[in-house]
Amino acid sequence: MSDRYLVVGNPIAQSRSPHIHALFAAQTGQDIDYTAQLVSLDGFESAIKLFVAGGGLGVNVTTPFKEEAFHIASRRSPQANAAGAVNTLSFQNGEIVGDNTDGIGLVRDLTQNLGSSITGRRVLLLGAGGAARGVLNPLLAEQPKILVVANRTLERAAGLVAMLANVGTCEAASLAAIAGREFDLVINATSAALNHGVSPAPTGVFADGAMAYDMMYGRETDFMTQARKSGACVADGLGMLVEQAAEAFYIWRAVRPDTAPVLAAMRDLILAEQRVSR
Repeated sequence: MSDRYLVVGNPIAQSRSPHIHALFAAQTGQDIDYTAQLVSLDGFESAIKLFVAGGGLGVNVTTPFKEEAFHIASRRSPQANAAGAVNTLSFQNGEIVGDNTDGIGLVRDLTQNLGSSITGRRVLLLGAGGAARGVLNPLLAEQPKILVVANRTLERAAGLVAMLANVGTCEAASLAAIAGREFDLVINATSAALNHGVSPAPTGVFADGAMAYDMMYGRETDFMTQARKSGACVADGLGMLVEQAAEAFYIWRAVRPDTAPVLAAMRDLILAEQRVSR
């Protein structure tokens, strides 16, 4: 019987994780059964307990359950503790072990897949919600020259920065306050694109040769369009998705898949789906 894994969320139909992990398993010869499950907003903990009781070995957690996953974990990785959220659960010797692979996924995509260095560069992180919280610590570990967390409300950005005040050179700002201030790497971690909203990036934030990275993937966002018009190099978050999944796969299976062919396959799949939908 195949080892069982799960991704849970609400909604969940859009999840690419089952396809990605199936490609990892085929590549590495691992015998796993990885499926997606819609969980009611008040049913997360009971769903996890039922899965564990049935012999499940690991769960990926997506919106809106990452903070709840953090609280049900009996042991957490340093990455999870820094983020205050968990996206990967492992069940070991009666324990629920929580990890967060989002930041690792982002950094690997930027540095390995896109060849965009973070060290010594001016970095702007747009947003101060869960997505930003999950990646802030790994970004700071890369030792940027400065990392500014900018949010519509300064108070929320300041609260996030205060949590990590001793980790690196990090600053909080309102979106209005950074207009015209240039950055080498601009990362959109806001939810604006989920509702086809306008770009949160103020005018003039893209330095010459800047990299603009949107955590959203699968379509052109207003942020990406704005960045292209400003002359920035632009990337979406598909690579982050694949890389964070690879880290979860490694946590569970102690085997690290080659992400390059999986990322290429997922990109081709999304492009094919877009052609069919037109």
